[in-house]
Amino acid sequence: MIPINRPQLGEEEKKEVLSVLEENALTSAAAEGGKRVRDFESLMREYLGCKHVIAVNSGTAALHASLLAAGIGQGDEVLVPSFTFVATANAVAASGAKPVFVDINKHDYTIDISDAKSKITRRTKAVIPVHLYGHPCDMDAVAELAQRRSLVVIEDACQSLGSTYKNKQTGTFGEMGCFSMYASKVLTSGEGGAIVTDDSRLADKLKMIRNHGMVKGYDTRILGLNLRLPELAAAIAKVQMAKLPGMLAARRKNAELMSELLQGTKDSITLPQEGDGRMFNWYLYTVCFGKGTERDDTMARLQKEGIGATVYYNPPVHKTPYYSKPTVKLPVTEWCAKRVLSLPVHPGVSESDVRRTAAEMTLASSLSISTPSP
Repeated sequence: MIPINRPQLGEEEKKEVLSVLEENALTSAAAEGGKRVRDFESLMREYLGCKHVIAVNSGTAALHASLLAAGIGQGDEVLVPSFTFVATANAVAASGAKPVFVDINKHDYTIDISDAKSKITRRTKAVIPVHLYGHPCDMDAVAELAQRRSLVVIEDACQSLGSTYKNKQTGTFGEMGCFSMYASKVLTSGEGGAIVTDDSRLADKLKMIRNHGMVKGYDTRILGLNLRLPELAAAIAKVQMAKLPGMLAARRKNAELMSELLQGTKDSITLPQEGDGRMFNWYLYTVCFGKGTERDDTMARLQKEGIGATVYYNPPVHKTPYYSKPTVKLPVTEWCAKRVLSLPVHPGVSESDVRRTAAEMTLASSLSISTPSP
């Protein structure tokens, strides 16, 4: 089986984890975090070119803490795309605010600014653009909207570590940017996350929020939770930072070969394309079919052949039972949810794996074209 994603772990990670166990320093409640947490934060600051990195225990925690630090709460509204993992909306709901679902652009699956503008009310306080699949949003347009309407920008960069917009790393444009280090991500700590910001005031708040609002001992000053990243997880993330450039290069190599091999399917399948100053980290290689039936048939065929083709995300968040409301209509989101399919291109995928996946995709495409629609 070729999984859609797989963590790339080696002897270096094992050695660092064992050193944590030998030191018997599994976590730290210090305001600045434990040694490995600080090491990881330093490496990520250098990579992203930002002033502050605050490690937390998940991407969801990163989003939740960012909203709390921005003062988002009861009665507020936050603009979020529905075409994302549910954590984006859940973090808003957990803060006490209301997620307002926005449609996406068909060409890159990121937030549609024109639709976002139409949904702003006097209660709108923030916007969370999601760099889905590692595809950077149009951050110039997001920034212009936020400036005009006095909105806080919290980037959901959970899938986009290593992606750039106009040569600048995603996650570093807004007041805060949120990353995930879940097992499937381009860099993993098993479970983990990080918040980046250039605002020292926000950084200080975030450090308190991740540690029950405390600074020195039991002196809770603001509302916080236990969102700390354990030393064991930070040890893995620290080693992964050194491997990140190589892992991203491997993803790019696989994605470029996939695109080359799938050129013959472009009449029936839309391939992902960089451009307009955007560089992908190729977290997911996502294609789009003309019809949902073609997508589902192709996915079933690939999975039968041991290729972990997967749909992200169907249903979109606004169609899930918890969030579903008949009045919310997002036509592009709903269209894409029925047609997208992600293919494995992670560093564990070999050239022969890419060629096999592309061959099955090409065969499925030719079959769908030759079979008339009912």
